Amino acid sequence: MLSNIGIPGLILILVLALIIFGPKKLPEIGRAFGETLKEFKKSTRELTKDDDDDKRK
Repeated sequence: MLSNIGIPGLILILVLALIIFGPKKLPEIGRAFGETLKEFKKSTRELTKDDDDDKRK
């Protein structure tokens, strides 16, 4: 889904976020998004590791 956005799309998203949320709120939103993404990746890694462990048994 995100693989076909491209640079112009990312710039558009950033400009829209800046207009909607303002410059003061944007770092907080970015930080929260980063933490959420990190937690999601961690959970995904754990699930695939558990699945690999089950297949080896």
